[in-house]
Amino acid sequence: MRRALVISIPYIWLIALFLIPFGIVLKIALSDPQISIPPYTPHFDLSAGWAGIKDFFSQLDFENFTWLTEDDLYWKAYLSSLRIALISTILTLLVGFPIAYAMAQAPKEWQPTLMMLIILPFWTSFLIRVYAWMGILSSEGFLNQFLLWTGLISAPLQIINTDWAVFIAIVYTYLPFMVLPIYATLEKLDPSYTEAAQDLGCSRAQAFWSVTIPLSKSGVIAGCFLVFIPVVGEFVIPSLLGGSKTLMIGKVLWEEFFSNRDWPVASAVAVILLLILIIPIVLFQKQQERAQEAET
Repeated sequence: MRRALVISIPYIWLIALFLIPFGIVLKIALSDPQISIPPYTPHFDLSAGWAGIKDFFSQLDFENFTWLTEDDLYWKAYLSSLRIALISTILTLLVGFPIAYAMAQAPKEWQPTLMMLIILPFWTSFLIRVYAWMGILSSEGFLNQFLLWTGLISAPLQIINTDWAVFIAIVYTYLPFMVLPIYATLEKLDPSYTEAAQDLGCSRAQAFWSVTIPLSKSGVIAGCFLVFIPVVGEFVIPSLLGGSKTLMIGKVLWEEFFSNRDWPVASAVAVILLLILIIPIVLFQKQQERAQEAET
């Protein structure tokens, strides 16, 4: 009974917070839009019993999903979201790996302090931090004023309302998700491996690329997935820092739900987004299982 109870807890959590909400969203996606409250007419009605279920499957149509393929806005938003998420993940990796490596190489007594500094931004509201970047990257913001003061530029740069502003904010926001898994992997590495490589004739750089990088692969993969998956559906950052040309599926989803009040189409967008994210989620889970098996 104890084992069954322990095993049942994550399944109950999964059913309550994923499968049931997903079923509700899928039900709305297969409904018709309607000017009412709620703004849709469901085809699936359990109150009618078995007859209602038979009617639902006999009249089943995927009109809302077909509409997503006919309108260029949606598939362009999906592709743009994947592009921005991929570039952001690469940039976050380029920034995060040196930080994680420096933390792992730091004296043991300094590592908790360095980890706290990485986590410290989470103590502030996410929305406040994004608004702070609006002030930093604006034409009269700190960054432009500093560059003008140093003489590197003669006129303010247009950073806000561009993809670059989105990349900067995403890298800043999701950096801990990249640093912490890589640091956890690097911190466990035995330094004798690199010492042995140097004794065999490798330089420090060669030992780093031949030993440290391959052994940190699990942390790098975990960090990349932890950044890529949430960034695909990011809404706040592109809405506040991106311009009208910054197209992401999160913005489209918001507009369909709250501006157009087309809940069936918005639900279809959400279902397709979830199906797209299932692939990296499954790959991440497989990678975690392989990492645990390697440790044991």
